[in-house]
Amino acid sequence: MTLCEVDGSAVLDHQVDDLLLHARGLVLVREVLARRGASPDELDAHTRELERVRGELVATLSRD
Repeated sequence: MTLCEVDGSAVLDHQVDDLLLHARGLVLVREVLARRGASPDELDAHTRELERVRGELVATLSRD
């Protein structure tokens, strides 16, 4: 499962935290690149990686 207990409270494990941080970073960087006039290929690369990370996050959260 992706939850663990800390002081009696359930929290997400580090893998989920890392994936969420990675996804958030990709979104922010993609926005900065777009504002700075990045090429469509650069933006597409970030979009593809974001989709991959989202899929990994879903798979991680779906595991028992």
